[in-house]
Amino acid sequence: MTYICSCSGGKDSVATIILAHEKGYPLDEVIFSEVMFDENISGELPEHIDFINNVLKPKCEEWGYKFKIVRSEKNYMWEFNRILTRSKKYPGHIGWRYGFPMAGRCVINNECKVKPIKDYIKSIGEHRQYIGIAADEPTRLERLTDDKISILAKEGYTEAMAYDLCKQYGLLSPTYEFTKRGGCWFCPNARFIELYHLYHHHRDLFEKLKALEKEPNIIGYCWNTLTKTSIYDVEQDILAYDAQLSLFKEET
Repeated sequence: MTYICSCSGGKDSVATIILAHEKGYPLDEVIFSEVMFDENISGELPEHIDFINNVLKPKCEEWGYKFKIVRSEKNYMWEFNRILTRSKKYPGHIGWRYGFPMAGRCVINNECKVKPIKDYIKSIGEHRQYIGIAADEPTRLERLTDDKISILAKEGYTEAMAYDLCKQYGLLSPTYEFTKRGGCWFCPNARFIELYHLYHHHRDLFEKLKALEKEPNIIGYCWNTLTKTSIYDVEQDILAYDAQLSLFKEET
């Protein structure tokens, strides 16, 4: 029997690893699935992937846990450049690229985040999987199958307690300094504060999204295809917000 923990690097899955270490739960391997933007650029925020590689991974190995990073053969740009070969809905767009993925139910998460973990776990054989679901998430806990275990629930840890435990151990991702959720930097479901951070701290990545909107013959022609919000629109909102901040500072 192999005991594994699928870890996003967020507070709940990291707190699960900490509790396994503290309480003596059997744990053989920690699995992290890294989404890629293209073959060379990570889809994880730079602060987060640095935390994974240089903080969390070494600590897990220090505690005696194997740390496995899995990646899909597909990436964001693979999906962006995928060619439409047949369609009743878009017959005039045959031969066009799919472009920006649909917001909401994320195909990138399914194909590039979840599937590599599932594929790797299948290769392990008999196992039990620890899942980072807190004690105050009853709906998610009800959906757990027999092969999945929540240490947080067993130990009565809420989401707030998981956050505090990670902070106590120095194992809290730096992304929590500006957001409460994890996610890829190109995610169309990203909140304004996350896009604001991307714009001001990783302008090169923000500019990649702007450049993609200028690509010809793409079906998903703007960054958020659901709300029809372009990354240019986002940039204008950021600049307007900064102008308001500047005005407020001048007045005070």
